[in-house]
Amino acid sequence: MTLWGRSSERRGTPTDFLVLGLGNPGAEYARSRHNVGFDVVDELARRRGVSLGKSRLSATVAETTFAEQRIVLACPTTYMNLSGEAAVALLRRYGVDEAQQIIVVQDELDLEPGIVRVKVGGGLAGHNGLRSLTQHLHTQDYLRVRIGVGKPPSKASGANHVLKKIPKAERELLDVAVQVAADAVESIVSIGVGLTMTAFNGR
Repeated sequence: MTLWGRSSERRGTPTDFLVLGLGNPGAEYARSRHNVGFDVVDELARRRGVSLGKSRLSATVAETTFAEQRIVLACPTTYMNLSGEAAVALLRRYGVDEAQQIIVVQDELDLEPGIVRVKVGGGLAGHNGLRSLTQHLHTQDYLRVRIGVGKPPSKASGANHVLKKIPKAERELLDVAVQVAADAVESIVSIGVGLTMTAFNGR
């Protein structure tokens, strides 16, 4: 029994991994620092030749396979601070039982722009999406692919920093990071999180 409970809704073989990109819905937030998680999930869908579609689970979703693993790619259509609601619905629907089957892709203020790091569990670092996930899942042990977006000039300007459009040079840096983060997700699925941390965290 998982901490988020089982559901009889899933039929067939359960999913091996849920890859959950964090971000905010709506065109006004597209390509912002806070939405790099969405960008990575979109890139993974592009690589697999699938499209994310609307669902009844408060998320856009695509099912695919990689390295003989069944994968669900998802981006919540709730706002960032309600990401956990969508996550629980997805986990129940797709039969995901363990925290380490969840790969969360997020922006990270504590990393310099463009840096990608992989970790298991950890603190919330003031991230509203992680806070919502932890509240609903009752665990912080999910896997994380963190994309550095740098710190704002002051705490007061934090919201503007992550939500507004990005200068061209930094956006190009983040576009490269999105590719690296997508590689990291694929690596977790194919060789495991331990070897992936060794490979990616020393870059």
